[in-house]
Amino acid sequence: MVRFLAAGRLLLIVGLLSSGLLGTTQAQEAPAEDTPPPKRELRGMWIATVENIDWPNQRGEAPEQYRRDYRRLLDAGQRAGLNAVFVQIRPASDAFYKSDIEPWSKWLTGVQGKAPANGDDPLPFLITEAHRRGMEFHAWFNPYRATMDSVTRRLAANHPYRQHPEWFLRYGGQLLYNPGLPAVRAHITRVILDVVRRYDIDAVHFDDYFYPYPAPGQVFHDEAAFRDQNPDGIAKLADWRRQNVNILIRDLHDSIRSAKRWVKFGISPFGVWMNKSADPLGSDTRAGQPSYANLYADSRLWLEQGWIDYIVPQLYWSTNFRLVPYPILLEWWTRNHFDRHLYIGHGTYRMLESTRSDTTWRNPRELPRQIRLNRSYDGEAPGSVFFSAKSVLTNPLHTTDSLRQTLFRYPALIPPMPWMDAMPPLPVANLTLRRLSHYVTLNWQSGAPAADGDIATYYVLYRFDANERATPNDPRHILALPRPAPGYPATFVDTTAVPGQAYAYYITAVDRLHNESRPMRVITTGLQATELAQGQAPAGAPRPAAPTVAAAPPRPQPVLRPTLPTAEKPEGSAPFSKVKIKEKPAKKKGFFARLFGGK
Repeated sequence: MVRFLAAGRLLLIVGLLSSGLLGTTQAQEAPAEDTPPPKRELRGMWIATVENIDWPNQRGEAPEQYRRDYRRLLDAGQRAGLNAVFVQIRPASDAFYKSDIEPWSKWLTGVQGKAPANGDDPLPFLITEAHRRGMEFHAWFNPYRATMDSVTRRLAANHPYRQHPEWFLRYGGQLLYNPGLPAVRAHITRVILDVVRRYDIDAVHFDDYFYPYPAPGQVFHDEAAFRDQNPDGIAKLADWRRQNVNILIRDLHDSIRSAKRWVKFGISPFGVWMNKSADPLGSDTRAGQPSYANLYADSRLWLEQGWIDYIVPQLYWSTNFRLVPYPILLEWWTRNHFDRHLYIGHGTYRMLESTRSDTTWRNPRELPRQIRLNRSYDGEAPGSVFFSAKSVLTNPLHTTDSLRQTLFRYPALIPPMPWMDAMPPLPVANLTLRRLSHYVTLNWQSGAPAADGDIATYYVLYRFDANERATPNDPRHILALPRPAPGYPATFVDTTAVPGQAYAYYITAVDRLHNESRPMRVITTGLQATELAQGQAPAGAPRPAAPTVAAAPPRPQPVLRPTLPTAEKPEGSAPFSKVKIKEKPAKKKGFFARLFGGK
């Protein structure tokens, strides 16, 4: 049914484009007030470190300064309602963390290979600060770029080029890893697994750079590798190159999952896979460098095979851009993400430019229009990521204000990934409430580990008035998303409670992959100056059933794509006063029972 709805929407979009109305129509304005915004939605920003685009502000800053700058970026994102950051920690075969494999980045310390002052390792700090703000931390790696120029004399002594110059090729004024070499794939995997094992990241993230974007009049000379590293005898160079990238993606996915089962793997490719004129499976666009043909990045296949957990296509064009209209591409991706998460990469940096090629980005309504269009696809595109953090911080055209005040006004949980983990954590324990005048203090503890060993990572605190119908899918009732330090009991003080008013508070536990538990409830009547109450499961909620993990649906086999060979994987208590609590008769199934399936 969703597909048919999407097709009908496409016809409407095409009509709007042809009539020139999409740029000015009010049809995508804010929904009616009784329509809740999505409760599940990833909202992120990229923090680019290469050439100090977003952070640090300049090379060689003292740790105290670059920490302040980073907090400032996160604070801006938090105010805007974001819940994820994508931080570039390996921009060019270098490191924004302590590594025994590759050198410190010059964009951090000023000189490649030079350590930060006082032996500082920024990465634990970067991750912790994101988590404190309720944000996922996606560690962003550029897999194949080794330098931003071709000058090798400034490379650090421990740069991989010093030990293995045969791994690299010069192209487009840069030094690049040769994707056709098994040793290169092993090295890239080793670098990434080192981070996965040692740091508390939530995801591994790649951008759009695989084989290089074609440079006019230049040839990427990988003929020797094509001849010597082609055990399947693939006849066409383009097919062989795609297979090299496919092997890396497939094997890296398996290695990440073996190292830490909760770490996601996602990629942000160029926004056009193929034009329909060249491939019937492609989008009705006229992009100059589609990723399948020009970068040898078969992102559609990666989704089809389940080798990545999410994709963030870079749809940096506006709704009115003739060659590659945003609505056309969005509709294509909603039909081609194969039940993996689809988040959209928005080109918000274009609001900071005086571009003549896509002037619609000068309209402050463009970004809100794109997000509302995403939401119109009934959960098929449950997220947005902005390039880049600077455009969130500087608030061009007041779009950050627009996010904060309207579209992202209410909190959102990140969508779960049932193919990774479908088991919710157990409910919270020892929930208590204490009310003094209009201050309501809630205390609780994490429940016991679930059958898969998971405990709560954070909590969702809902508040309902006495005359309100409890609705779990409406984030307007989410009071907070507390994330206490591991091992510590949680406390929340509601300072907005109105004296004399009754409230029902519901607390749920959420695990690392955003599965939500059954609720515990506690009520305050508001009739006494001081109240004490103990939490309980809502009336009518079924007893917990033995949790089961939903089986992933069978995946279609790829058509007309090269078969990948099996590759060797690198190593990778005060007493309580009695308070009368009135329970409403339970209906056939309570609202949380319907939401959480009684588990």
